[in-house]
Formats: sequence, C-alpha cells, structure tokens
Amino acid sequence: MKRLFDIVTGLLLLCVFCPIMLGVAILVRVKIGSPILFKQERVGYHERIFTLYKFRTMTNQKDEAGKDLSDSVRLTKIGLLLRRLSMDELPQLLNVVKGDMSLVGPRPLLVRYLPYYTPEERKRHLVRPGITGYAQVEGRNQLDWSSRFKLDVIYVEKLSFLLDLRIIFKTISKTLKREGIADVPDQQMLDFDVERMMKASIQKVE
Repeated sequence: MKRLFDIVTGLLLLCVFCPIMLGVAILVRVKIGSPILFKQERVGYHERIFTLYKFRTMTNQKDEAGKDLSDSVRLTKIGLLLRRLSMDELPQLLNVVKGDMSLVGPRPLLVRYLPYYTPEERKRHLVRPGITGYAQVEGRNQLDWSSRFKLDVIYVEKLSFLLDLRIIFKTISKTLKREGIADVPDQQMLDFDVERMMKASIQKVE
C-alpha cells in the first residue's frame, strides 16, 4: 500500500508541480548556470546506492587546491530562496516514482557515512528513504545526528500508513511556517563522519 501510494501521489504531484518545476529550472539555468540539477549518490533501501536529484542552489566555486568552498560561500540568493520554499527538493519526486525513495522515510544520506553507523542506527535503511520523515517534522535541521537517527529508527519500528499521513501534513505545516529550517546546514553541525571520528579520537585519549 505504501509503494502504491508513493507511485500514484508522486505522479500526481509531478503533474501538479510540472509548471513550477519548469519555471525553477529556467531560473536556475539563468541565475546559477548549468547543470540545472544537482546529482549525488546516496544510500537507499537495504543500503543500495542510488542517484538523488535536486535543483542546484550553489555555485561550483573552489579554493586554490581545487576543493569546493563552504556551502555558506557557494549558496546563491536564488538558491537560498529555493531552499526556504523547499522547491529545490521537487526533483526528488522522480526518485519516488522510480522507486529509489518514498514520500516519507528517513532522509537519504551520503555514501561515505556508511561505516560510521551503529547497528541500531543502520535500521534506518530497512525502509526506503523519504523526501520528508519523522526526524524532519520533529526538528528538521535543528536536531543533532544522534537525535535524528533515534527518530528514524522509531519511524521504522512504528511504520504505518496513518503515521505517513501525519508526517506529510505536519511537513506541509512546518514548510509554510518555515519552522526548524537551517538554510545553510554546514553552519549548524559537523558532517556525520567528522563528528564520529572526533568522538572516537576523544575516547581514545580518555
């Protein structure tokens, strides 16, 4: 039932948002440049790797060593607006229809994070990742990693259609009110792998 709901609702939303997505694509092409879509490998259902789609919100500026500058530097004004309105997430509806993702589930994270999960935290991969999830409506980007993963596991253990509907309606409410949104996540917290490595180093010293 969850997958059927994802397919039907995903296709319906793609039809509804098609004009908006076309407008955003043109805006990104004019203001930020090509490519229009940001593509990145993420970890999905049963830890299978898939390509996630989003509208680009940042430039490709790099430092002298050829490394990307911080998100706060590369984030453009139009990109900031798209993030605040959550419009950068719309291409993920394609991921939903393809079966890579669900409308609701733990957010798909970077492949390089895989070695740092605890066995309990890995349970978040027992369901398809989502455009929105339990952790997002209970704090969005304001939660630390451990708190997010605890909520992800709770979602997996309490999985139900009614819970999904509640999360969807709460997501709409929070997006309209702009509650708990961090425009530039790298200003809020360390990357997960960096945080875990730092904790491991501290424990070794102690």
